[in-house]
Amino acid sequence: MKKKYFLISCSLIVLFSITMYSQNKPFVPKDFKIPDTLENQHLRIRMLTVNDVVKDYDAVMTSIDHLKEMYPISSWPSEDLTFEQDLIDLGWHQKEFQMRSSFAYTVVSPDESEVIGCLYINPTTKGNYDARITMWIRTSMLDKGLDTILFNSVKEWIVKDWPFKKVAYPGREIAWEDWKSLK
Repeated sequence: MKKKYFLISCSLIVLFSITMYSQNKPFVPKDFKIPDTLENQHLRIRMLTVNDVVKDYDAVMTSIDHLKEMYPISSWPSEDLTFEQDLIDLGWHQKEFQMRSSFAYTVVSPDESEVIGCLYINPTTKGNYDARITMWIRTSMLDKGLDTILFNSVKEWIVKDWPFKKVAYPGREIAWEDWKSLK
């Protein structure tokens, strides 16, 4: 019974999101070609899909403490996150990407053998920002400097290939408490 209510709740949230985004101005122009990938010798960034769930779940669950530090104002991820809940999250992200309402990318090793993190590009109404961008690298990759490489690569990619005029990087360039209080 709990599972049924959970799935109904998720469906209602998706419907609400679809309605909300369809009534607002588009996040990116209709003629904007969403970049498929960003790749360098250290990592590949591509659209996150439900097909990534096994490797994504491993990356999240082995990095919970680090992720709680990265996202201190969020309840995600919880230690009791199930594989099924992660699959639902990935499906949601995939649908939002298809609708062009937000963009979740998986960060994988160049050979795609491992998910090493995620990148989220979301609309925001805070301040005069066009987008809110967050990202993370799994704990086992932190000592390899991949967090800095990811952040610098993404910043350059956003400036070069995306239509945003002003981007917020909460948790990196803006403290989470400052972001939370921003109007």
